[in-house]
Amino acid sequence: MQYDFDRLVDRRHTHSSKWDLSHAMFGEKDLLNMWVADMDFPCPQPVVEALRRRVEHPFYGYTFAPDSLYDAIIEWVGKRYGWSIKKEWIVFNPGVIEGLYSAIKALAKPGDEIVVQPPVYYPFYQAIKQAGCQLVYNPLRLEGTRYTMDLEGLEGKFRPATTFPTHYPRVKALVLCSPHNPVARVWSRGELEELGRVCLANRCAIIADEIHCDLTVGEARHTVMASVSKELEQHTITLMSASKTFNLAGLHTSYAIIPQAQWRDQFRQARVGHGSVNLFGLVAMEAAYRHGDDYLRQLLDYLKGNVGLFTGYIRENIPAIHVVPPEGTYLAWVDMRRLGLDNLQLQRLIRQKARLAVNDGYAFGPGGDGFQRFNLACPRSVVREALGRLEAALPGR
Repeated sequence: MQYDFDRLVDRRHTHSSKWDLSHAMFGEKDLLNMWVADMDFPCPQPVVEALRRRVEHPFYGYTFAPDSLYDAIIEWVGKRYGWSIKKEWIVFNPGVIEGLYSAIKALAKPGDEIVVQPPVYYPFYQAIKQAGCQLVYNPLRLEGTRYTMDLEGLEGKFRPATTFPTHYPRVKALVLCSPHNPVARVWSRGELEELGRVCLANRCAIIADEIHCDLTVGEARHTVMASVSKELEQHTITLMSASKTFNLAGLHTSYAIIPQAQWRDQFRQARVGHGSVNLFGLVAMEAAYRHGDDYLRQLLDYLKGNVGLFTGYIRENIPAIHVVPPEGTYLAWVDMRRLGLDNLQLQRLIRQKARLAVNDGYAFGPGGDGFQRFNLACPRSVVREALGRLEAALPGR
């Protein structure tokens, strides 16, 4: 079927975090909401129909994932990424962040160090701190208009400290965001090979958040970290979900792929008490993976159009700011440092003058000052409205 992504749908008063919590989050009314990574598009019709059929059977008790869902995940990962996985490797979670909490607790003990590559999705920081672990920053490098991983800097994190040489290195894992949120990089296979080389050489596990893997909006194609080699396959916990691709986040269902049996057992033990998956989420995920190809094809075409409009308009009409060219996700990372504003001044400009609800860059950690993150998964008329507001808020710049 043909999907109409141009259609505006009023999501207010549906208990939508994006729309009904905007005033509480930003302290302003009547903002244009382009913040939390939640698409303003309905989910695929086959998902709606599958949920309707299940709702009509009026028993909603305890549940488990059927073999058909495992098969759907295996087929999806295999056909899209060429990675052959096994049923026993799959562990379901309420969400990718819940999976991250479990992965950290499975691989590290309090006091151990976990590497992140900021600016990065800010819930990573809280997950690491709540596990009693220490954050180690290995910031991305902005080289021209493109971010790269600082592999030389990463290697330095594993060198013994001269003061307490017997206590180091304590780095147990690196959390990889791939594609990266918020800078929207899709890491190349070569980059992942080099990252894997450093981690393997230093016995550093990799926790790969690949929730945006299906959403490539440039020429790059996603490579699953664990698919790079058999050795890395055994050294990586991969976190995936259908929630971003098909707008199913409220159904609280995701999965981890853990080939190493010992880590899988430790992960299951760590997740005890973290909640189970959602009955309807299981139904929706299977329907999306089995019948969502056409939807995804149309969605990616539309998102590429939004990215082209957003980046091109800013380049031509608002040269005081700059969009880091998105390769993956539906998020745009906008560099506003040339405006010469501190974080609070920039926040006021965006919220009070431009009347936009977007994510402040500083929330994503080191390297985020002076940036704003825009969600472009919305009807094109919303993107045009946002661009007009931005341009009007920056006269003469």
